[in-house]
Amino acid sequence: QVQLVESGGGLVQAGASLTLSCAASGHTSSRKIMGWFRQAPGKDRELVAVFSWNDGSTWYRDSVKGRFTISTDNAKNTVFLQTNSLKPEDTAVYYCAAKSSAASTWDYWGQGTQVTVSS
Repeated sequence: QVQLVESGGGLVQAGASLTLSCAASGHTSSRKIMGWFRQAPGKDRELVAVFSWNDGSTWYRDSVKGRFTISTDNAKNTVFLQTNSLKPEDTAVYYCAAKSSAASTWDYWGQGTQVTVSS
């Protein structure tokens, strides 16, 4: 089993930054791939960023490239999403997720943390 707990959301003005954290526990083999998703009101959940423990590779959706950075701590227990130059369209509930491999489904989810960006 894997447990994921997000924190760090909040209400900020456009242009500000927030650092989201995801504290992970449980079998490391089940969380080889870590991701951040977000879901805005009335919209589908979308993948924002991915980190692979297998090779350290990262992926970002185009709308956040150059503004968001996914990273981890050396202990492999926390995944961060640094969000800079926030825009009102970044407003959403942000979720941390984990899976065991690139081919598997996202099996583990956190409860989410709200990010609200005012204009």
